[in-house]
Amino acid sequence: QVQLVESGGDLVQPGGSLRLSCAASGSIRTINTMGWYRQAPGKQRELVAAIDSLGRTHYADSVKGRFTISRDNAKNTVYLQMNSLKPEDTAVYYCNANLIRWGTGPRDYDGQGTQVTVSS
Repeated sequence: QVQLVESGGDLVQPGGSLRLSCAASGSIRTINTMGWYRQAPGKQRELVAAIDSLGRTHYADSVKGRFTISRDNAKNTVYLQMNSLKPEDTAVYYCNANLIRWGTGPRDYDGQGTQVTVSS
């Protein structure tokens, strides 16, 4: 069994900052890419940022220069530092990990989501 547990979502004013965390646990052999998606009401889920096992990163154009993704491989944890938040960043943020369990091939796992609300 694999679990991804997110934390850090909150209500914040425009221009503020938040840091999301996501810890993966269970019978994990290797974690490949970890990332964050978000879904706002009435909109499709979109990729926000991703980081592979070598630390290479990818960002959506809408968050470049404001968000930073990082990971701690020893803790199987990925972080998303969000600065200069805008109301349009309001969404449920989901952690995603592509990982290999002992005795299986790679597959994707998602967390339960954490709400980020940017409002004055």
